[in-house]
Amino acid sequence: MTASIHPADSFGPPAPVLSVSPVVLPVPGRAVDLEVRVSAPVTGSDLPVVLLSHGQGHSNHLSSLHGYAPLVDFWAARGFVVIQPTHLSSRTLELDPATPGAPLYWRSRAEDMTSVLDRLDAIEAAVPRLSGRLDRHKVAVAGHSMGGHTASLLLGARLTDPDDGEVVDLADPRIGAGVLLAAPGRGGDALSDFAARNYPVFRSPDFSAMTTPALVVAGDKDTSTHLTVRGPDWHTDPYVLSPGPKSLLTLFDAEHGLGGVSGYDVAETTDENPGRVAAVAGLTWAYLRTQFFPGDTAWRSACEALAAGPNPLGRVESK
Repeated sequence: MTASIHPADSFGPPAPVLSVSPVVLPVPGRAVDLEVRVSAPVTGSDLPVVLLSHGQGHSNHLSSLHGYAPLVDFWAARGFVVIQPTHLSSRTLELDPATPGAPLYWRSRAEDMTSVLDRLDAIEAAVPRLSGRLDRHKVAVAGHSMGGHTASLLLGARLTDPDDGEVVDLADPRIGAGVLLAAPGRGGDALSDFAARNYPVFRSPDFSAMTTPALVVAGDKDTSTHLTVRGPDWHTDPYVLSPGPKSLLTLFDAEHGLGGVSGYDVAETTDENPGRVAAVAGLTWAYLRTQFFPGDTAWRSACEALAAGPNPLGRVESK
């Protein structure tokens, strides 16, 4: 496949999408109320749910419920209900840097997703024409960059809390599949000095208990030198170091933005490539579609299309 996994060509016409934000969920003990965006096709029933965790990022609004439109639009137009929280790390909130959990809010991020699942009744009631249309037995989590870290914890990865030395397990059994986009890898000597000093939570991830099926997406030019000395392979660790079933999508010439998944025409994307973004949207949709509906051939067909062209955008391996 060249730029051939394209929404209009490979996955049929999109359905109209209804998007509502902010849906406000009061959460006791949280610094501010939890705000989410909900995007859903206007028709259909028994719709799977995808929780999407944003990254940290440098922009003011992409790291919030306002970001990741290229993925959200595609997924929602093809049968998923996408719920996007604004985590406490978002610049839109302008929280005091002394707020507990700053700057990464790694635990709070995962707890946001649990809160969303706990409050699906309230979310359905707040979004017009959504009531009764969710399939609560089909739930996935996806995340980009720091959002990938959040997703990995919900899928079963563990870590040692740098504040108290306790092993943290935040896995949510209601989540049946995941997508990790440019997620952090292992700690120890793989970390840069900067990351080891400033982000101690990255020192001790353990992917050995991340048993939930997941697709790991990594760019082969994503060096992330501020975080790791390993180079691009660091972002494949959630695949390499976790048990199956897992799949790894390696994108050729892709950097941390994976072509620009965090938003349309965003300045912080260093490898802008609409074809690559279309491929990420299509392949991740196909993966989740087949996870939600095991007899569906979307994932197999997408992988075959990826490998078919003379200049493929990437490769897929599975275990």
